[in-house]
Amino acid sequence: MKIKQIANDLRRRAGALSRRPAIGGVDLGDLDTIRPISNNWGFDRGLPIDRYYIELFLSHNKTDVQGHVLEVADNRYTKRYGGDRVGKSDILYHGTDHPEATYSADLTDAASIPSDSFDCVICTQTLQFIFDMPAAIATIHRILRPGGVALVTVPSVSRIAAPEMALYGDYWRLTTASAQRLFEDNFGGTVTTSSFGNVYAAAAFLHGLAIEDVNRRKLDHNDPNFQVLVSVRAIKDATVS
Repeated sequence: MKIKQIANDLRRRAGALSRRPAIGGVDLGDLDTIRPISNNWGFDRGLPIDRYYIELFLSHNKTDVQGHVLEVADNRYTKRYGGDRVGKSDILYHGTDHPEATYSADLTDAASIPSDSFDCVICTQTLQFIFDMPAAIATIHRILRPGGVALVTVPSVSRIAAPEMALYGDYWRLTTASAQRLFEDNFGGTVTTSSFGNVYAAAAFLHGLAIEDVNRRKLDHNDPNFQVLVSVRAIKDATVS
C-alpha cells in the first residue's frame, strides 16, 4: 500500500511539472515589469547568479589554481581556490589606478607580460569587453607555461555592463560552440567548454535576482539551450615553448 501511495504521489508531481499555464493565463508576479528588480546584477541583494556559476566552475577546477597564478582585475579567486598551493600571485589590470596590480596591460597587446610564465591564468567575465577577443586568447596562451591551465568564464545570457560599455565597450556573448572554436585556434584539442544555467536562471539573472532570492536546486539544473554562463578550461601543450 505504501509503495502504491508513493507511486501515485510521484505521478501527481510529474503531472504538475508537465502542466503549462493556459495562453493568457501566465502569472508573472514580481517579474511583470519592464525594469529589473536589481539594476546592479543582484549584488545589492546577495550573490549574483552568474557569480554562483563562476564559483561552481572554479571550485570544480581548484586543483588547477597552483604555482604561479595570474588573475585579471584582482586575486580573490586565486586566494580562495588556490590557498597554499599558490607560490606567487599576480594581478593583471587594464589601467593605472589599481595599487595591487602587478601588470598594467591590455590583454590584446601585453608585451610587458613575459611568455611561458604562469601555471594558471584566471580570467572571469572579461573577454566580452575586448573587441579583438582572438588576440586576447592568444596572449593568454602565450603567457602560460607549457602544461599551464587557463580558467575562463564568459557570459552567454546577460544584461549590458553600462560602466564597462562606456569605458571599453561591451561587445560579445558566447556559446559553448563559439568559445570552443575560439580557444582551439591556440590551444588545439586541450579545450573543454561547459555551460551553466536554464530558463529559470536566465530570467532570474536578467532581473538581477541573487541566489538568496531563488531556489538554488533549480539553478543547478543545466539546460544547454539556455546558457547563462560559459566556462573554458584550456591547457597549453606541454611540448610548446
